[in-house]
Amino acid sequence: MLDIKFIRENADAVKTAMKNRNADVDVDAVLALDSRRREIVAEVEALKADRNKISKSIGLMIKEGKDPEEIKAQVREMGDKISELDAELREVEAGLRERLLYIPNMPSDTTPVGQTEDDNPVIRSWGEKVELGFEPQMHWDLGEKLGLFDLERGAKLSGSGFPLFTGRGAKLERALIQFMLDLHTEEHGYTEVATPFMCNEQTMTGTGQLPKFAEDMYAVPLDGLYLIPTAEVPVTNMYANEILDQELPILHTAYTPCFRREAGSAGKDTRGLLRVHQFDKVEMVKFTTPETSADEHEKLTLNAEKVLQKLGLHYRVIELCTGDIGFSASKCYDIELWAPAQNKWLEVSSCSNFGDYQARRANIRYRDENGKTRFVHTINGSGVALPRLVIAIMENYQNEDGSIDLPEAIWPYMGGLKKLD
Repeated sequence: MLDIKFIRENADAVKTAMKNRNADVDVDAVLALDSRRREIVAEVEALKADRNKISKSIGLMIKEGKDPEEIKAQVREMGDKISELDAELREVEAGLRERLLYIPNMPSDTTPVGQTEDDNPVIRSWGEKVELGFEPQMHWDLGEKLGLFDLERGAKLSGSGFPLFTGRGAKLERALIQFMLDLHTEEHGYTEVATPFMCNEQTMTGTGQLPKFAEDMYAVPLDGLYLIPTAEVPVTNMYANEILDQELPILHTAYTPCFRREAGSAGKDTRGLLRVHQFDKVEMVKFTTPETSADEHEKLTLNAEKVLQKLGLHYRVIELCTGDIGFSASKCYDIELWAPAQNKWLEVSSCSNFGDYQARRANIRYRDENGKTRFVHTINGSGVALPRLVIAIMENYQNEDGSIDLPEAIWPYMGGLKKLD
């Protein structure tokens, strides 16, 4: 979350940032609560000082044979007033925290100002659009004919948006996950972790999923848990309420399934694997110092790109503008794969720098070279998400007879299988 002191001292800048983000944030209401909080604290401290001073006179009055009842009554009255103010303070602080949790991060100084995704500039691209020489088939047709997944039976089990991969399709999912984990751990220096797939409310709040996006979460109310929407949540919160003693940066990667209701996207891209409620993903997370976070963000993005380069897939990198950037991010690159049958770009990774926004929510700190305690910067990105990666492989590597060549990089993970036919 944003530091209230920062908001207080930079109110106009925060208002401008929220406007650029298209965020409905009442900064003045936040400042009013902060002002009242400080007034109450000052009043309570003054009352306590006066009460202590007066209380000391009671013993002296008793020694002198004077009646202290009037003074005692005054002390009791002060105590009642302090209790009343303490109750108001708790209410004000709760209201202030609630409002702060709903304020998105400040975009970085280098994030382009814009209103919609149409204002996102393309930073770079890699490879070329494949020339198939025939009318490409949609991935759902290819998958059904080759027996790679059974969407009807998946829907029977859990409802639409819960794909069931079968046979070589299931093996392809597993192969891609293993390929990516090996790449990130053996070549990019990440340490693999295997996390829980459910997290509590505090953990979901730490990375910014709650309270803002509660309707997109799958909740388990009786246990107070939520199915994770991304490995970012448990991996980042591994260090919640800690002061890190390891040398920064710390790099972690993890495979998890991801669960998203996406309540606001009903009816969009419902065919095939384009938009699903459960999907697999390999995630990369970094904990860095403020001084190195910008460079580490660029490196993490390149790590995600390397996955696609090794798979020989044409992609582009776009930078999200202020009106399109995620709630917790200060700077973000999206990586999009070209899908020829869809004739459009498919996002497979968002690589975000959060600054100290998540660290403040989750209370993750480190000691700098002077021994001063500071908040870390957190960075994460998909490295990368399935099943859109599967879509891109199927559509780019398809042959006219409906068979699919497999990228050479995953042949060893497919037991030497080079083609799906």
